Amino acid sequence: MEGMFSVRIVSVINYKGGVGKTTLTANIGAELAFRGKKVLLIDLDPQASLTFSLVRPEYWQQNLEAERTIKKWYESFDSSAPLSLSSLVTKVPRIQDYTDGGMLRFIPSHLGLINVDLELATELGGASLKQSKINYLRVHRRLADGLKEDSFSKFDVILIDCPPNFNVVTKNAIVASDSVLIPAKADYLSTLGIDFLQRSLRELVGDYNEYVQLESGDGGTQAINPQILGVVFTMMQFYGGQPISALRPYLRQTAALGVPVFDSFLREAKTLFAGSPGSGVPLVLMSGKTATEKQLVRELEGLVSEFSLKLGM
Repeated sequence: MEGMFSVRIVSVINYKGGVGKTTLTANIGAELAFRGKKVLLIDLDPQASLTFSLVRPEYWQQNLEAERTIKKWYESFDSSAPLSLSSLVTKVPRIQDYTDGGMLRFIPSHLGLINVDLELATELGGASLKQSKINYLRVHRRLADGLKEDSFSKFDVILIDCPPNFNVVTKNAIVASDSVLIPAKADYLSTLGIDFLQRSLRELVGDYNEYVQLESGDGGTQAINPQILGVVFTMMQFYGGQPISALRPYLRQTAALGVPVFDSFLREAKTLFAGSPGSGVPLVLMSGKTATEKQLVRELEGLVSEFSLKLGM
């Protein structure tokens, strides 16, 4: 988001669920914190998978559910005193801050966030075209405005785990972001979804910036220009150190779309990645007991190095 301190804000999104989106977000964030960066993860997915990969359900119920989720923040705009977004920032219980300043924080999600999206959609109308444009900008930039609070300037990077669709909450994330990261499986539906996502992004940016231009009395709202940082292929199967031949056509198809593609992959390791959430510690921070675990950690570290380079960190 242009003019927003020096914080890099990245939305992680794919239309298709089950592509390792949350795994990618959690591990990139955790490794960046380990490397000395101040990282904030925002869980905008009603499935709350990122939240439950960092805290146990009972901890969420006892400490976060009632007052400390992104759902509560959105709902507070119906009152005369909306919550500050920074009041929701939560420490990950099992990950200590690092002596070099690195830290990992998150804003939890809630299973009821899907209802918030429906409520936001009802706010988009207006009695006149002018009022509709004002409402459109106000609703779509709500998260961006929340992230303008001074306390967010201490973070180096904010990663937003988006829902697997292009609803109003997802659009909030994109309007607030300067980059978009796309996790994808090397299969037909995922690669088809990347092209659709590209077009949806262009349409959102075009509509939003047109309204900004037309609504000259709107308090200095800035145009947006989020860039696709790249596609990270996940759940990859390897043979002889290379992706199996059945996957390679999908890698070529994606490159043909003109989208940047990461050289680093996330390999298929459901058992290992599935075990990580229960511990509250992303896999990349674990020492790795077996050769496979150590290899996965090395690959995650390489992916984060490429991510940092692309982000200019």
